[in-house]
Amino acid sequence: MKKLLIGFILTFPIMLFGQKPSVFSTKTGAIQGYDPVAYFTLGKEVKGTETDTLVFQNATWHFADQANLNLFKTSPEKYMPQFGGYCAFGMSRGYKAETQPNAWTIVEGKLYLNYNTDVRQKWNEDQAGFIQKANENWAKVKQK
Repeated sequence: MKKLLIGFILTFPIMLFGQKPSVFSTKTGAIQGYDPVAYFTLGKEVKGTETDTLVFQNATWHFADQANLNLFKTSPEKYMPQFGGYCAFGMSRGYKAETQPNAWTIVEGKLYLNYNTDVRQKWNEDQAGFIQKANENWAKVKQK
């Protein structure tokens, strides 16, 4: 009974406040203020500016320059990280987890972020399998 009570006490705040938005964002913005387009055009993570921003899907996206902002506006689904920027490995397990801008991978033209570079190493062991599981889970977890 004691374990059940402790479990309820630990999960009750999550039930009340645990709903996370569909896009992972911090006070510095989506992808912690990094430019989603730069992953594709430069092949690296690049911090966005305070002036080249766009609010999209209730998150503020930052871009390194106006050109990248325009590319994103034209085709946001091409540049947005999968699973709203939540950890792709976590999503394969059925939950939303925060991510780090330097823990990323592009697979078949899609950007995937991970919790950190150690998790990305695990993710790299079976990307196709994890992507399939994450895609299945995202439909259920997206609005939770």
